[in-house]
Amino acid sequence: MDSFQKLSTHSKESAGIKIGIIGPKSMVTRIVQVAKKFPTLEPVVRFSKHESETPGLSDEIKHEVEVLLLCGPVPYRKVLEKVESMIPVHYVRYNETGLYKAFYNIQKKIVNQNAAVKAISVDTVTPMMVKRFMEEIDEQDLKIICYDEVNSPTREQLADFHKDCFTRGLASGALTGLHSISTELTECRIPNEWIVPTTQDIVVALERALLSTDARKSKESQIVVGLINVDGFGKIIDRHNSEHEIQKLKLDIHRILLDYVDSLRGHLTHLGGDEYLFFTTRGIFEQETAGYKRVPLASEIYKTYQLTLSIGVGFGRTANEAGSNARTALRKSKEASGNSCFIVREDKGILGPLEMADAFVKDLEVVNPDFIKKAENANMTSSYLSRLLVAYARTGKKDYNVQELALLFDITVRSTHRLLIEWSDSGLVRTSHMEKMPKGRPRQIFQFIFLEESMKNATV
Repeated sequence: MDSFQKLSTHSKESAGIKIGIIGPKSMVTRIVQVAKKFPTLEPVVRFSKHESETPGLSDEIKHEVEVLLLCGPVPYRKVLEKVESMIPVHYVRYNETGLYKAFYNIQKKIVNQNAAVKAISVDTVTPMMVKRFMEEIDEQDLKIICYDEVNSPTREQLADFHKDCFTRGLASGALTGLHSISTELTECRIPNEWIVPTTQDIVVALERALLSTDARKSKESQIVVGLINVDGFGKIIDRHNSEHEIQKLKLDIHRILLDYVDSLRGHLTHLGGDEYLFFTTRGIFEQETAGYKRVPLASEIYKTYQLTLSIGVGFGRTANEAGSNARTALRKSKEASGNSCFIVREDKGILGPLEMADAFVKDLEVVNPDFIKKAENANMTSSYLSRLLVAYARTGKKDYNVQELALLFDITVRSTHRLLIEWSDSGLVRTSHMEKMPKGRPRQIFQFIFLEESMKNATV
């Protein structure tokens, strides 16, 4: 089995929603990359060289996943005809936007063969989509011969259609939505281009697939527990001269928190001092955080009072489990020097850090729970891991010298050297290169490879 496929197989204890993605390797790889924007999805992939392989591959994984996503209408119909399955089946639908790149490339291929671009045969897309496309490009002399898919043509019928158009001189080239047809036409020396769906087409398909799953429907109403801690609240109070000002500040903070939790349709409780507890549902929380990416509350409270927050959010199968995970997540936020938000899932996997008030954060990543155990066994404490994750999310930095790491972890250079030896032996870090210094010997640069690898493995 391909190594890429091995990475996509998760245990039955996984908290995510498993989605089977089947199709040509290049397309499946692209879909998986887009799927990283959906933290609850866990792709299980299978690569096919031909649409005829799709039913067998679907049958192979149908008991392992909760929904299937295929790369086009032809394999979709084959699966519906040949595979008995109770799970939803979807495919990536094309729109006219995907025609632009394909049309540009086929023009170049035809011109390179010293032929005129008079007509092009097209499959997969509908006549209405072709009409809108033609109106946009305003090509008066170009003719598009579109296969009408009313009768649900087979793959062979589509291939014969393109060959017939080219042989009879009706078309100078072909645009096809099927990779195998593109390969076959190339072997027949017929200029062609594979129509590839846009990122937006893939996003829409993933959204449809996600919303159709039973797990998604049940998780929509799952209870979420959140803990909010105001960073450095004691020092802030010390700066105020009167008790009246202190009480007014506390009331203002409470009001902002109440407004935010109200937007989550949740419930807020003040635990005393600088800590607050809130409850909401998972579906609403995901929506209000733009898919677990940012916390609007943090931005508002920073702009108004120059205060930062540490937030921990817990998912769980029970309220007790969600509460324990929220406390763990809050601890990670505090260990990362505050001003951050982490989420701990049912499987102990970590989401975050989410975008807060003062920094741009990259797309959300998921840290695999298996990796967390590996890091702990290598003496990488939760505090070190949290600080590395926050630094990576905010800056993309994964290469450090010893002095930079000592400063990040707030420990001595000697202790940092000792930790680097342990982490190198465990495969968490490697020597990237040597940095030349104006004076003295070159300095080693260490790369934390897991900052990309472990998070990629968690979602692929």
